Amino acid sequence: MVKRALLSVSEKTGIAEFARGLESLGVKIISTGGTAKILREAGIEVTDVSEVTGYPEMMGGRVKTLHPRIHGGLLCLRDNKEQMDEAAKEDISLIDLVAVNLYPFEVTVSKAGVELEEAIENIDIGGPTLLRSAAKNYRSVTVISDPSDYGHVLKELRSSGVISDSTRAALAVKAFRHTADYDAAIDTYLSRTLLEEEVLRMKYTDGVKLRYGENWHQKGYFYKDHKIQGPTLAKAFQLHGKELSYNNYVDADNALQTVKELGNSAPAVAIVKHNNPCGLATGSTLLQALQAAWDGDPISAYGSIICTNEIFDLEAATFLNGKFVEIILAPDFKPDALEYLKNKSENLRLLKLPELREVFGTEYTYKYIIGGMLKQSRDIGIYEKWESVTDIPYPEDKRALSEFGLKACKATKSNAVVLAYEYEPGIFMVLAMGAGQPNRVDSIRKLASTKAVENLKVIYEREHPDIPFEEYCQKIISECVMVSDAFFPFDDSIIYAAENNIRHVVSPGGSIRDSEVIATANRLGVSMIFTGMRHFLH
Repeated sequence: MVKRALLSVSEKTGIAEFARGLESLGVKIISTGGTAKILREAGIEVTDVSEVTGYPEMMGGRVKTLHPRIHGGLLCLRDNKEQMDEAAKEDISLIDLVAVNLYPFEVTVSKAGVELEEAIENIDIGGPTLLRSAAKNYRSVTVISDPSDYGHVLKELRSSGVISDSTRAALAVKAFRHTADYDAAIDTYLSRTLLEEEVLRMKYTDGVKLRYGENWHQKGYFYKDHKIQGPTLAKAFQLHGKELSYNNYVDADNALQTVKELGNSAPAVAIVKHNNPCGLATGSTLLQALQAAWDGDPISAYGSIICTNEIFDLEAATFLNGKFVEIILAPDFKPDALEYLKNKSENLRLLKLPELREVFGTEYTYKYIIGGMLKQSRDIGIYEKWESVTDIPYPEDKRALSEFGLKACKATKSNAVVLAYEYEPGIFMVLAMGAGQPNRVDSIRKLASTKAVENLKVIYEREHPDIPFEEYCQKIISECVMVSDAFFPFDDSIIYAAENNIRHVVSPGGSIRDSEVIATANRLGVSMIFTGMRHFLH
């Protein structure tokens, strides 16, 4: 039962209403400073901490609750006769509930130009100690570190007169997490300010065991970062299918980031296999974008992950009839499409991410290596300049297509080369891509000489154009843009591109042999843009 409560909060939202609820249940309230003032102004009877301890608040409020009559009242084990006798001997009354939130240290140090002394004054000492004392004795004491829990606690007290064991345990864990986060923020700031040392502390919760890791013999787990704003897989709702595997998360994240690059101005679809977008397209409808993305590599699309920025409809769902995919990630699913897809396969994972069309809320990316963590700012943007460097001017009407190709290339593993095609006015697709090769020449060989022609054969057979297949391929490829994620170290890449009738190339530039590369492009009739921005992805 809760007979006495100590309320001392920095964030005052809801505290008067909570105290009034406690008072109506006969709970005696102890408080401090500004909190006590607010409660009295609300007509609530309050006992000052100084009356309990016999000492006034001192040193500018730095010392007020650090006293045996407070912490003894929290830490005393109720089922330990010796401790209960000690409490009685020292006139220590038990405290059954603590509601405390802390000085706003993180808010303070996030302000521009904050001085060290102001930051230090916002390091709470008594508050974390109260939370830890109460949380340590959670079997007897209820600890509240978050105002959003006031209502739930009052509801339990009103319905049963006590706080359940499960609630007290959950609130205790929450309090310890709160103080851990608080101490981590202090460490991060003071390490940087006093020691000029960068400290990275990260917190992930709600860990779940996955079916397996990257391979069957490996264990896998997924943890959530609840601080990240915007679309993340941690916020997706699984509507159907078996649980996700380690690789499913990796590929789905790539698909999400790839689709986000294309924005929301047109329906877009990314098809990802082994952490590369093997298909990527926009369309006037979801079905058109899905068809074009699938055409980008029908073989690799087997067992792939599909992500779109559009609500998945029945037309798109029926297109997948007879096609095996692992996951569909979308902002939502039309009811008839959802029912159709559920009947398609009991294993097909359907993930709904309502925030999918929102902007990403994270500034950095991280990669763990054995013994360390790499941190970098996100790769934002696609070019720093738009410089036509060849004798043949780069066509302005290829600009939008080139930008699409750059976005696709950003999401493709290095060494990456992407062949982008405007298959209808203002609507684009990746015709083929070369990814993950140790040299760029192989990316181009496998891109232009094999994959593009292979993919075009599927389109040719479906559309039955009235020209021979070889002529059809030459025509389509000549209209494409080849985008490279990094500079060409030699002119051989341009030679292979020209041999395959690629006439338009986008590259960051920056090689010591740029002049040779440009000269070869001029000799072979290739127009080229330098962007000044590299997009390696490892």
